[in-house]
Amino acid sequence: MKKIGFSTKAIHAGHDHNTHGTLATPIYQSSTFIFDNAEQGGRRFSLEEEGYIYTRLGNPTTKVLEEKLASLENADGCIATSSGMGAITTAFWSVLKQGDHIVSDNNLYGCTFAYFTHGLSKFGVDITFVDASNPENVRRAVKANTKVIYCESPTNPSLKLVDIKALGDIANEIDAYLIVDNTFATPYLTKPMDLGAHIVIHSGTKYLNGHGDVICGLICAKNELLNDIRYVGLKDMTGAVMSPFDSFLVIRGMKTLGLRMKQHCENAQKVAEYLENHPKIKRVYYPGLTSHPQHELAKKQMKLPGAIISFELNGGINEGKALINSTKMCKLAVSLGDLETLIQHPASMTHSTYTQEERLAAGISDELIRISVGLEDVDDIIEDLEQALNNI
Repeated sequence: MKKIGFSTKAIHAGHDHNTHGTLATPIYQSSTFIFDNAEQGGRRFSLEEEGYIYTRLGNPTTKVLEEKLASLENADGCIATSSGMGAITTAFWSVLKQGDHIVSDNNLYGCTFAYFTHGLSKFGVDITFVDASNPENVRRAVKANTKVIYCESPTNPSLKLVDIKALGDIANEIDAYLIVDNTFATPYLTKPMDLGAHIVIHSGTKYLNGHGDVICGLICAKNELLNDIRYVGLKDMTGAVMSPFDSFLVIRGMKTLGLRMKQHCENAQKVAEYLENHPKIKRVYYPGLTSHPQHELAKKQMKLPGAIISFELNGGINEGKALINSTKMCKLAVSLGDLETLIQHPASMTHSTYTQEERLAAGISDELIRISVGLEDVDDIIEDLEQALNNI
């Protein structure tokens, strides 16, 4: 599977052509599994023998999903969880202990930021936030007890890029883990494991599933971390187990990931260019524009520049609300990566967990609007934005 193309992997990886020869992956809707004898049960619990015990520890449907994403990410293995935040918390509880230190980029998904500031800090984990787009900021923030360097790339919602290879080099120098949230890029655009990441996290709710009907998360990791993540972080600490039916839906969605990402990105490029040339727009944040400060890094690190656009209007929060209240086809909703174009206001919605001071330090202004560009005909997306801008 390592040498074949992306879409071939997305369709075929993980599928084991089960006993009955089904083309589609069966849904193994079972909580527990039968052992041949007591000895076999003991061997499975002691991890001396592969096999299924209980769906919290593994399930044949979910295994297909895990092997599929591991193949696409060039990871040693993958563990599915019931949500993106389930993936975040499972990964971090697996590798951290009291007294450890994290260096994190300051521009994060709002719930991740809240988990760091409201969750981990209560349990004696120290977090330093920096602008990780400059690797030297990360290097200067490192302490003797730094255990994790963490980032998203592109970041949510400011579309800042982080040099993953540079951060991976720093992590290796200090014997720490680089954890990268690859939700915005997907493995179709960026493969953080190839650039030095030790753990890669996805909200599979977004592009991997792609149809807005599943909540799920996935953790890709190196071999030496997989058992702790599954049998400590997931089994004992979070219990954030994905259901077999949801696994089936994401498997189905992932088969078209390559096709969808190509069209998402093509549409987004055209929408970003339209917005950048509109007189009511102050600034557009999109890695595919030459005006993006890390456009060259995007070309180096990403196959395509993604399908999320953020922009600021001339005006303020009231103008932003007027815009998103005026769209007709573009749906006012959080999340991203769906077939439909979604538009939202981060400061009052997805990133309301930041204080205003924290938001501004992370580059998230009150007037920032985020669009997840969908798969509608791009002229229709632009026409809807045009009529909405005319109402400001």
